[in-house]
Amino acid sequence: MKSPILCRHDLLLHPESCRVIIRPFIPGDVQRITKIIGRALALCENEVATELEALLAEFDARHFDIESILLRHYQKVQPHVVTECPISHNRQLLIGGLFSGEYALESAALFNPSIVPHPDQSGMCDGCMRFIMSLRATGEGHISSIEFRSGQITMDGSISVDPISRFVTVPDIVPNPTYNKPLFIAKLREMGFAGDHATAVMSPLANRFTLQELDESVRQMHQQSNASSDLHRSLGKFYLASKTAPFSQDFQLTLDCIRWLADSNYELNFSSKLALSERIIFPVSSNESNGIEDARFVRFINDDGSAMYYATYTAYNGRTILPQLIETQDFLHFRILTLNGNAVQNKGMALFPRKVHGQYLMLSRQDDENLFLMRSDNPHHWENPQMIMRPAESWESVKIGNCGSPIETEAGWLVITHGVGAMRKYSIGAALLDLDDPSRVIGRLRHPLLVPEGHEREGYVPNVVYSCGSLIHDGRLILPYAMSDRATATISVSINLLLATLRS
Repeated sequence: MKSPILCRHDLLLHPESCRVIIRPFIPGDVQRITKIIGRALALCENEVATELEALLAEFDARHFDIESILLRHYQKVQPHVVTECPISHNRQLLIGGLFSGEYALESAALFNPSIVPHPDQSGMCDGCMRFIMSLRATGEGHISSIEFRSGQITMDGSISVDPISRFVTVPDIVPNPTYNKPLFIAKLREMGFAGDHATAVMSPLANRFTLQELDESVRQMHQQSNASSDLHRSLGKFYLASKTAPFSQDFQLTLDCIRWLADSNYELNFSSKLALSERIIFPVSSNESNGIEDARFVRFINDDGSAMYYATYTAYNGRTILPQLIETQDFLHFRILTLNGNAVQNKGMALFPRKVHGQYLMLSRQDDENLFLMRSDNPHHWENPQMIMRPAESWESVKIGNCGSPIETEAGWLVITHGVGAMRKYSIGAALLDLDDPSRVIGRLRHPLLVPEGHEREGYVPNVVYSCGSLIHDGRLILPYAMSDRATATISVSINLLLATLRS
């Protein structure tokens, strides 16, 4: 049977090069840093004022509060500022500007969308919905970040996004985030750091601890290690001290891993004065230095009826990937967390929107080919994946995966899928899982729901249609999708017609 008839909407989102942030541009060579600072220190105050005035005249109108950004960048190089004279405010700003550069977030692409109901539905008429769409923005060097759009679905089914400005702003990083000790230790064990050194650092900490408390525990461990070395020297046991060198190396490696893990779990705050489209989640930790890829947002309903927005995404550092989790209730405060367990292996993890039989459920693709189901008592820890779908049709014969979180319907869990066939052509399909036992596949499209056609075939990665999340509203599936890793379009389809096709 052929796929249901699609309605293609006029909503198209194209990348815009004018949307830029300011990011640090600091050479890795310390000598170059000191030379640049030295040139700035050699200027008299009048020259500094003239240079700064020209800089602000050229760039101030392109950014919110540019001076705060330049001061933050000055603070990053301040340890290399060697002078006995006080550094004026203007000179600090100018030095900050010398170590800054604009970055066009979406100059290459704006794609791989997901869509969820907005947490604020006030003022919406019956039959209308306000939504949030997340998008993967890619710029120079193929570094990806997360952008947002807000919009409305009206009673007649039309879809629009709110106007955007050229301004974009990265959030403030919470300086002293908190951590869950059992999860932190579990991740250390998973990474192979479960020995005495890790235990010594973690034992003094409470079940909820802060970064400052972790740093203090590490500092005390350093003091104990140094005291032990001093004791060896005072006893003249230099041979013994040299024999314990592997211990010291292992000790330092453990501390480095602990700090890396702490840096990979962080919190972000946006000002409520910023429009949603002006909030940008840009890579922060070293494991995502080459990008934050393919966020799959879902509105999760807790047992008490409250809502939490989760998103799984792929952190990429240029060599390896690491699946991570985002938590937010208001799209102003975000917690970024590592995922734990032996099933956290590959891209494309997608959380179910509620518990089933008291457990969290997640779709995943462990082997880059098949679709798996995972169950857990904790949304941060995943093990024992169960294969539920293999490639079956020619258009998905290379591999299959999900296009976002399952959607609950009276007929079952609707899973929008993607399939890869000959010539690496990506198509979008659909499957239906049993509501009570989601490991049972009770329906599956034999033909794609959507294939790349015409201009959709052309882009950064040709012949691809792809999505990271959809929703149902007023009897229709609303499906935003990427066109060949370049831009974003939207279709909708009658949910009854789609379910009838799946069940048949």
